[in-house]
Amino acid sequence: MNKYCVIGSGISGATIANLLSKKYSVDLFDKARGPGGRSSFKRLDKAKGFDHGTQYISPKSPGFKKLIKLLIKKKILKNWSGNHLFLNNDKKENKNHLKIIGRQGNNDISKYLLKNIKCYFQTELKKIDYKKKKWVLTFSDGNKRIYEKLILTCPFAQLSKLSKKFIKAPFIKKKVKMDANITVMIVIKKTNKNLSSYLFDDKILGWAAKENSKKRFKSDQDLWTLQSTHKWANKKINKNRENKDENSKILIEQFFKLTGIKKTKILFYLNHGWKYSSNSNPLNIKSYWNSSLNLGVCADWFVGPRLEAGWISANDLYKKIIK
Repeated sequence: MNKYCVIGSGISGATIANLLSKKYSVDLFDKARGPGGRSSFKRLDKAKGFDHGTQYISPKSPGFKKLIKLLIKKKILKNWSGNHLFLNNDKKENKNHLKIIGRQGNNDISKYLLKNIKCYFQTELKKIDYKKKKWVLTFSDGNKRIYEKLILTCPFAQLSKLSKKFIKAPFIKKKVKMDANITVMIVIKKTNKNLSSYLFDDKILGWAAKENSKKRFKSDQDLWTLQSTHKWANKKINKNRENKDENSKILIEQFFKLTGIKKTKILFYLNHGWKYSSNSNPLNIKSYWNSSLNLGVCADWFVGPRLEAGWISANDLYKKIIK
C-alpha cells in the first residue's frame, strides 16, 4: 500500500506529487485521458493539436520563475514569439509580458513533473471514506483503493461534494464561485493573416490563438483556439452540451467579425466547456492540511486564476506536510 494518493494531474496535482515522491511513495489518479488539468492539449492527429485550456505561462513569483527557467533550459518549454494583438481596453498591456508555452503542448509541465510517478488516467474518483485511519477510495469503475494519506486537487464544487463531511475548516463553507469558459477549436483554410493571438475587447469572445504560430507542427491549414469571456460562458455553460453547435457558431462568427479574416469554410471544429475554469477571488489560505486525518487540499482556486497559483498552492501544502 502506497502512502500517498493524489487526485488530479493539473499543475497542483503534478507539483505536489513530484514534491512528495522525493520522500514518499505516490500514486496519482485523474479522470482525464492524460495529464494537464486545465492545461490539457487536445490532439487533432499525431502532430497537430490545440492548447484548449491554459494558453501560456507568464511566471511572476521567484520560485516559479526558477522552475520555468529550468524547463526552458531542458527544452521542455519555450517562448511563444510572434505578433500578439492586444485589443482589450479594460486591461493594461505589459510589453515585457512573457508568453511561455510547452514545446509539444501546454501540459508539458505536468508531464515533466509526473514522469516518475505512477499515474492512473481515465479513473474518476466518486467517493471517499475514512475507516480505521485509512482512506478508502471508490472509483467510477467500482474499484476501491486504500491509502494512508490523501491529497485532493479538484475544483471547489467537486471537493465540497467529496469531502465536506471530513473537512471542518471555514473555507469549505464558503461559496467559491468558479468562472466558466467555453473553448472552440477550429481548422480553416490557410490565410495571409500573420498574427499569433488576439486579446479582444468583446462581451462574447475573449481570446483567439493561432496554434500554427507556436511552431510545433507544419500544416497547409490554420488551426485556431477560440475562448469565450467568463461572463458569457457563465450564462451558457450549464446547457453547453445540448447547445454546443449553437454556442460554437456564435464564437466562430465573432472570430471572423472581430479579426477581419475572410469568412471561410470550417473544416473541423470541436467545443469544450470548462465549467470550473478559474477563481478570481483568492481565499485567505493557500492550501489545507489536516495532520490528524492525513488529508490535504491544494488547487489554483485558493490563490487566483493563473496557472502559477496552482504551483504556489501545492508548494504551500508541501511545507505544511513536512513541518
